[in-house]
Amino acid sequence: MPNTARNQGPDLFTQFTDFIRDEIGVNLSSAKRVMISGRFHKRIVALGLKDFDGYLTWLYETKSFDSERHHIFDAVTTNKTDFFRESEHFDILQEVCIPRFRETGRNRFKAWSAAASTGAEAYTLAMVLAEQARVSPFDWVILGTDINNRVLETARLAIYPEDQLRPLTPAERNRYFLQGTGNYAKAFRVVPELRARVNFTRLNLMDQSFPIDRDVDVIFLRNVLIYFTPEDQAALIDRLVHHLAPTGSLFVGHSESMVVRHPALEQIAPAVYNRI
Repeated sequence: MPNTARNQGPDLFTQFTDFIRDEIGVNLSSAKRVMISGRFHKRIVALGLKDFDGYLTWLYETKSFDSERHHIFDAVTTNKTDFFRESEHFDILQEVCIPRFRETGRNRFKAWSAAASTGAEAYTLAMVLAEQARVSPFDWVILGTDINNRVLETARLAIYPEDQLRPLTPAERNRYFLQGTGNYAKAFRVVPELRARVNFTRLNLMDQSFPIDRDVDVIFLRNVLIYFTPEDQAALIDRLVHHLAPTGSLFVGHSESMVVRHPALEQIAPAVYNRI
């Protein structure tokens, strides 16, 4: 439980950011205070509080961390995502990872979108795998995880505005999305055939173990490590390695390529690592 003593040790904001770092690994500096307070505006209004300082005071005086935990994590996590973001990674998935999987003789390809946000990355994986299976059939499943309950609800619903589908080709949009009608004509939903193969669940990457298979063919953990301390980065990468199949690959964000250092991983392309 976080320190509730108001007159001892760090100020409440520092205690609050320490709590967040310890719980989910996100490292927030005092320079981000204005940004963080803005993200709590709706919650502050819902609780009938005056401002962010009032929220922190209420949080510590009432010791409401257990009941507020999900609200806090949803507010402080960043959820930027797009279809085919860093598109060269999906080229490598097609040209390297899937052929490598086929050579193993295994029946099911497993992919894990470890910071799934609203689901665009997981459904991009689904489109790529579905296209490859059309050429030469194989079974496949995708797991999407995130700490943020709100974005997971969006991912499960799988409805996206038209402008978010701009990276898709017309063929991809027509094959893998259903367009709404009437007032919903600018909304598109992922087809049931893809949704059935993608499962979303809540997971904290700071947990010391994950209830996930240990023969995952690709893990996408992109643009998340930058929010962690070097120590937490190394510990998380080590945990993820143990969930990769012997021929599995880890994908991180391009800005995180220099972060990955592990004896069981070999870099094969910018921000892409094969398990040795």
